Amino acid sequence: MSHRRSVIPAAVLGVVVAAFATVAAKAQNLVDVAAADGSFSTLVGALQETGLDETLRGPGPFTVFAPTDAAFARLSDEEQRILLNPENRERLTNLLLFHVVEGEVTSDRIVGRAVIVDTVNGEPLAIDGTARPVNVGGAPLVTADIEAVNGVIHAVDKVILPPEIDR
Repeated sequence: MSHRRSVIPAAVLGVVVAAFATVAAKAQNLVDVAAADGSFSTLVGALQETGLDETLRGPGPFTVFAPTDAAFARLSDEEQRILLNPENRERLTNLLLFHVVEGEVTSDRIVGRAVIVDTVNGEPLAIDGTARPVNVGGAPLVTADIEAVNGVIHAVDKVILPPEIDR
């Protein structure tokens, strides 16, 4: 019987530790969650380059339609060179802001609906939640509702180009 007593507290401790880890993950801001994920390193670097990382560490809430590293890799070498050139920081900033919406736009607000949201750069972004997969400005949504303390991230499989730099 004493064996059972020692097992029960260990199991309870395991549940408490797991619950704490979940709460700690949700307590991270959007930038920290994206960085910890590992598939958004290009995005995180671009946010840091433009200083937008500080904004997305702020109170929010924000929704980020976050291009994966694979999405950035699909840009042509010329597009990558232009966007990442320090002389084009304003262009990169506008591109990144086209992926951000003020407020939380969770999947339950878009699945089954076609909506238009205003991005932080002032341009509208069309989301077709009736498509499979959900289409965000021409980009397929690959992972929805990655939670952060100050908003939500949706991973997209394409860099969404705002009208001023759309090809």
